[in-house]
Formats: sequence, structure tokens, C-alpha cells
Amino acid sequence: MSAPEQPHKPRKKGTILALIFISVVINYMDRTNISVAASAMSEDLGLSTVQMGILFSAFAWTYSVMQIPGGMVVDLVKTRILYPFILVAWSMATLIQGLVSSMAALVGCRMAIGFFEAPSYPANNKIVTRWFPVEQRASAIAIYTSGQFIGLAFLMPVLAFIQDLFGWRGLFIVSALIGFVWAAVWFFVYRDPDEKPREAGEKPPVAEPQAGLSWYNLKVAFSNRKLWGVYIGQFCLGGTLIFFLTWFPTYLKEYRGYDTLNTGFLASVPFLAAFCGVLLSGFFSDLMVRKGFSNEVARKAPIIVGLLLSSSVMGANYATSTFWVTFFLSLTFFGNGLASINWVFVSLLAPKNMVGLVGGCFNFIGALSAVTVPVAIGFLAREGDFRPALFLVTGLAVVGLLSYLFLVGKVERIRLQPKLSEESTS
Repeated sequence: MSAPEQPHKPRKKGTILALIFISVVINYMDRTNISVAASAMSEDLGLSTVQMGILFSAFAWTYSVMQIPGGMVVDLVKTRILYPFILVAWSMATLIQGLVSSMAALVGCRMAIGFFEAPSYPANNKIVTRWFPVEQRASAIAIYTSGQFIGLAFLMPVLAFIQDLFGWRGLFIVSALIGFVWAAVWFFVYRDPDEKPREAGEKPPVAEPQAGLSWYNLKVAFSNRKLWGVYIGQFCLGGTLIFFLTWFPTYLKEYRGYDTLNTGFLASVPFLAAFCGVLLSGFFSDLMVRKGFSNEVARKAPIIVGLLLSSSVMGANYATSTFWVTFFLSLTFFGNGLASINWVFVSLLAPKNMVGLVGGCFNFIGALSAVTVPVAIGFLAREGDFRPALFLVTGLAVVGLLSYLFLVGKVERIRLQPKLSEESTS
């Protein structure tokens, strides 16, 4: 047996996925710990519902704007250097967030977290594209994407417990310390595939060539109908996700009347459902590809079914018991999980030399939901009634479903016109 087969080698695909998975957990912990702290923060600092909506969305102001530059940075900077740097940077902003009191300072910290987290998902997609062949990518994406769900499913009650012990400020400080430690782990463990020793006969992974920024490439990224189909779908999926990442604990505590610890445990159930959805979607999608199904079936079907299930969130408006409220919200988030392999469309549709740029555009449009939806929900729920907000989430799911049905069309790579491509770089 050759040396790379030894279990202590840190450069195997499983280790790489574990690194991304835990990074995603920490990423979403630092995005969403404010949702756990929201009720105590607003009471302590005297913040209104509308102000909390602004605070929830501040993260996405910079996160969305930095997606395209972040995708370009991912194409230029070695991942082993970039990832620890952004981990330390957003963790420092999280730490400061636990020390300040003014609305302006809190908004600034949330913007800083969004700024430095922006390259993370394009980086994740690049790592998977380099390490995994096409027929394994949906599974790989499903595994690391599940980190945002399974991590939060278990973290929600833990974060609620930490806040119960140390207060909302202590919650941010503990979150930051975890990020600092993980940045060091990433630097010492991660290697790019061209740095790892290969087994005898193993072909080296093919690195996708990356394009520089040009007006022509931007025009392709923002004018193609197929790409707009997945961009709109990502926005709508993000709208559902951002409700659960921001307003969901407040909805349970203030609208449904559950106490802090019960809110933490009840909030974890939909995240577990989403975790099951994303893993089922990824592995089943790759299985269908291996069985010979077309990409229209293997890749689009889980997303279409997932968006359809996400529209069931409106059922919570008519439920009165805890069981049925939890059921409809869990079914909604299960559907969101099913549809969360949509990153695979970046690899499938983007021109080969534009994966980073298209990934940045894709996440830019998706992140706009995090800019708008929290504020919209804060406005709709300003009188304490969350029913209009859930109808908004339902509408987003329907629009996303229609975009995949009528805009994406046949799943095939977009080919650049050689003559125009040459003119754009001349």
C-alpha cells in the first residue's frame, strides 16, 4: 500500500471536505449568533424592530458588494493563505462586536464580518472544483453546505446556553475565539491538490484556467439567460435561508411566546431537517448522474422539488400548536436544503475560464436577499405580526421555482464566442 493511503495523511479528499465543512459551520455561526443575541441586545441597547432589521442586513451590504471582487481574489491568492486570513479578520470583527454598544459601531462590525466572509463560498467552490471530478461534486457541495445546517442545528441550543451563561457579549467573544483557533488549523493542514503526493497511476487534477476581469466577461456573466435563472434562484433560496438565520429565533420567542432555551432547541429542528435535505439532494443527484440521467433531471429536479416544499412555510400562519408550527417550518427548511446544491450549476454552466467570476456574480445576487429580506421582514413585522413576513418567504420560493423552470433551460456549459473573446482582450 502506498504512503498516501495511510490514514494520518491530511491531504485526502475527506480531510479537505472536513476542513471546508467546519469552516462553513464557523462562518454561519458568526453570521447568525446575532439572531440568538437579538432579543437580549435589543432590550439592553433599546433597539427597535426596524433597527434590528437594519442590523441583520448590515452583514450583507458588504458581503454582496464584495462577491465579485472576492471571486477574483479567490482566483489570484492561494487558498492556504487566503482562508486563514479572512477567518482571523472576520473573527476579530466578531470579537469587537461583543465590546461595543452604539448602533453605528454594531453596524460597522456586521459590515466588516460580511466584507471578510465574502470570498469564503467562492473559495469553497474552487476547492471542490479542483479536488473532485464532476460526478462527485454535488455530493461534495452537499457535504460542506450541510455545515450551515447541521452546525447550526446543534449550535443553536449551545449558543443559547452560552448566552445564558455569559450574556450576549460573551456569546460574540466565544465565537471569535473559535475562529482564531480554526484559522491556525486551516493554515497547517490545508494543501492545494498540486501540492499533495499522488498514488501510482493517479492522474493529476485538472486546474481550471481563470480569466482576468474584462468588460466582455462581465457582460457574459450578467447577460446570459441561463445564468440569470440560477442567480434569481439563489436570491430566492437566500431569502428563505436569511429568515432562519436572522428573524427565526425572534419569531419563536416574541411571536410564538417560547422561552430562550426552548427557542434554542425548537430552532434546531428545522436546521436538522435542512441538513437531511441537502445531503439527500447531493448524493441522490450524483447517483442519478452515474446512472445516466441527464443534468436536467439529476441536477434540476432536487432544486425544483426543494423550492416547491419551501413554499409550505405559509402553513405556519395557520398552525396553532407547537408541533404543526415546527412541522411546517421544518418542511420549508428541508426544501431549502434540497435546493442548496445549486452551487453545482456554477461549475456546470460557467465558461471554463470564468468559474470564479460567475461564482462571485452568483453569490452577489444571492447575497442581495440578505440585504433586503431582513429589513423587509422587520418592516412587515413592526407591529409584532409575522404572518405577512411568512407570505413574503412563500412568494420568494415560488419565484425561484419559476426561474429554474423557465430561465435555466438545458444544463450545458456556456461557450464564449472566440472572436469576441479575442477582441475583448486586445
